[in-house]
Amino acid sequence: VEGEALATLVVNKLRGTIQVCAVKAPGFGDRRKAMLEDIAVLTGGKLISEDLGIKLESVKVEDLGRAKKITIDKDNTTIVEGGGKGTDIQARVNIIRSQIENTTSDYDREKLQERLAKLVGGVAVIKVGAATETELKEKKARVEDAMHATRAAVEEGIVPGGGVTFVRAQKALESLKLEEQDEQTGVSIIRRALEEPLRQIVNNAGREGAVIIEHIKAEKNLSIGFNAQTEQ
Repeated sequence: VEGEALATLVVNKLRGTIQVCAVKAPGFGDRRKAMLEDIAVLTGGKLISEDLGIKLESVKVEDLGRAKKITIDKDNTTIVEGGGKGTDIQARVNIIRSQIENTTSDYDREKLQERLAKLVGGVAVIKVGAATETELKEKKARVEDAMHATRAAVEEGIVPGGGVTFVRAQKALESLKLEEQDEQTGVSIIRRALEEPLRQIVNNAGREGAVIIEHIKAEKNLSIGFNAQTEQ
């Protein structure tokens, strides 16, 4: 948005005539058009484009999309609970999935998957309250840490905590046989060191570390560990 159109929006915003915010359209070229169509479907609006035979002069209020809430900052625009029909959104999702299956370009597939994620991913609003501003900041920091941890888990996966993963990693050393005795001794030291985090957690809980470690090694379920709080 630029020139006279932008000036008109600014003037009307300042006068309080209309609450408006101009946002740069995402993507470029044909991909931009496709993403705008995604937004139109999500919000129940129409893409205003002369390519589709729709001119700005003929637009009606009914052609505009709707959403319960839209949050805009300098980098992102987040649409919450768009007013589009579920059947229309699902049809759009099916089209994108079909395009993902048929494309031979890794780049196109990646961009299509990004569009798909935006349509089906959903948005969660987390409200944090507290008695004081200091407490609020602390709670907000905890929530943000949890969000970052969750995103990392979704993107990269998770492993059992409490030192269990280190114990499981010992199996990679079992078949490692080195000719040099000093090097083999180093392998044994690393194998022992991998047990130490779990051993210390168990000892701190007042239990016998060696017994718990052997129990976990014998467990076929790789996600089973030791909960120091419940001592189980």
